Amino acid sequence: MSVFANLVERLADLLQPLFHASAAAAAIIVFTALVRLLVHPLSRAAARGQRARAALQPKVAELRKKHAKNPEKLRKAVLELHAEEKVAPLSGCLPSLLQLPAFFLLYHLFSNSTIGGDGNGLLTHQLFAAPLGGRWADALGDGGVFGGAGLVYLALFAVVAAVATFNYVRTKRMAAAGGPLPVGDGDERVPGFAAVGRIMPFMSYLTIVTVAVVPLAAALYVVTSTTWSAVERAVLYR
Repeated sequence: MSVFANLVERLADLLQPLFHASAAAAAIIVFTALVRLLVHPLSRAAARGQRARAALQPKVAELRKKHAKNPEKLRKAVLELHAEEKVAPLSGCLPSLLQLPAFFLLYHLFSNSTIGGDGNGLLTHQLFAAPLGGRWADALGDGGVFGGAGLVYLALFAVVAAVATFNYVRTKRMAAAGGPLPVGDGDERVPGFAAVGRIMPFMSYLTIVTVAVVPLAAALYVVTSTTWSAVERAVLYR
């Protein structure tokens, strides 16, 4: 973890002339962008896989008619069809899973007061008036909702709500048009995903809860990554 802390500190030093006291926050955003660039090839592969799954829908429809009274046989038949066509039903989840280590690194880095036995200097950094190691509860206790730190969180909540609404509207439009949906948004045409498909359009709004309870540094990662995902999916699944 000390190696990762040094990386963030060096990035912050490079960005300090531009962002001054918020240089560490800018470094986290840059780090997030680098992580997303690394997993972007997998996101492109997931989009290709989803288009392949969409092309199988006529065959899936035939299986639905054939096994209309036996959901278990339908599920197995669809999985076998995907295996025959070499299409992975959950390939779209891989990019999200690969980002989890980076998120947890930031979470632990800004949750510990010491690193390798020394004081954690990163905890002294801020995004405007909000400490990167603080949480929304801390902001509420120090100035309230409209205090300096509270306004930073309100801005992050607004970004998350805007991205979630964008995702919701896009998903509904794609579903209405019959276009290929990202697995992360739910695909109601695949057996077993119907319930997920109904819930997933609303899941993006739960990101607000994550932003509120994790350290601000980890919240920045979540907000940046969520925004990147929205733009990336709009391009790859257009």
